[in-house]
Amino acid sequence: MRIGVIGTGRLGTIHAHTLSRHRDVGSLILTDVDPARAQALAHRLGETAAPGVDEIYTWGVDAVVITAATSAHADLIGRAARAGLPVFCEKPISLDLAGTLQAITEVETAGTVLQMGFQRRFDVGYTGAREAVRSGRLGRLHTVRAMAGDAEPPPAGYLPQSGGLYRDALIHDFDMLRWVTGREVTEVYAAGSDAGPAMFREAGDVDTGAALLTLDDGTLATVTATRLNGAGYDVRMELAGERDQIAVGLDDRTPIASTEPTGPPAADKPWTGFLERFGPAYEAELVAFVEVVRGERANPCDGREALQALLIAEACELSRRERRPVRPTELVSGATAAAYS
Repeated sequence: MRIGVIGTGRLGTIHAHTLSRHRDVGSLILTDVDPARAQALAHRLGETAAPGVDEIYTWGVDAVVITAATSAHADLIGRAARAGLPVFCEKPISLDLAGTLQAITEVETAGTVLQMGFQRRFDVGYTGAREAVRSGRLGRLHTVRAMAGDAEPPPAGYLPQSGGLYRDALIHDFDMLRWVTGREVTEVYAAGSDAGPAMFREAGDVDTGAALLTLDDGTLATVTATRLNGAGYDVRMELAGERDQIAVGLDDRTPIASTEPTGPPAADKPWTGFLERFGPAYEAELVAFVEVVRGERANPCDGREALQALLIAEACELSRRERRPVRPTELVSGATAAAYS
């Protein structure tokens, strides 16, 4: 199997390493907007670098992995679909619903595969939480608390193209909320704060956000995130039911200290970022993609799953701006509704 990797930044490098080691992947063709970066990675891995995306297709590949800039995702997905190739793409498909729906339509029209990179679906903690909820161990689920904190903020230049805190960061928590509980979000009420560094205000973004979400069975969920968690990288989910309560992301590297005399001590080596915290999950999602391409398993996260998470993020952004509860269904109308159904 020969796979084309479009984008050789941080995630592209990680995915290329994973694929290059895979026993079922014979070779890679790497390309990037910075040809020298792609060439350097290809040299390290013993793979081939291409001067551009065109060569990915003219030289011939069996599948495509997209880790390019977000603004290019939808067009690259469409091109792969028109070529009849299965594609893996890092989230999101697009920063707006129109671009997302167009890419999904192209994939479905072509009858090809689009697997989205929501890597937490492959994390052992979230997988365990899903199994606990689905097995009935917790009883009736009444409360979910999800939280995410970056140890350091992203570069100022990244913020205007990120889509904002809800679309860029919290979209993972929205995906996990649906995936773990098996429920849909019917209403959100969101707020944000830009009281931190000026670069967030200048980008029209917030550095800290919170949302109250109501699920279709009445379960209440709170989701919070910040770009300024100086104690370390902290991603957790707590699920409370009438029988039991569990937590994802609570271990000896969780950057939180107890004020209780008998509480656990602060972590000696807190998580530093998402690449370290979810390293095994990033590898597992690419292994799954190879299995999907080989016809050995079903697609674990298609474009419509990504659309659902984006709808929640869009609803939260609208709620934050207008200071009111928003139902994700408000965002679905006309042609969008036809594609969404």
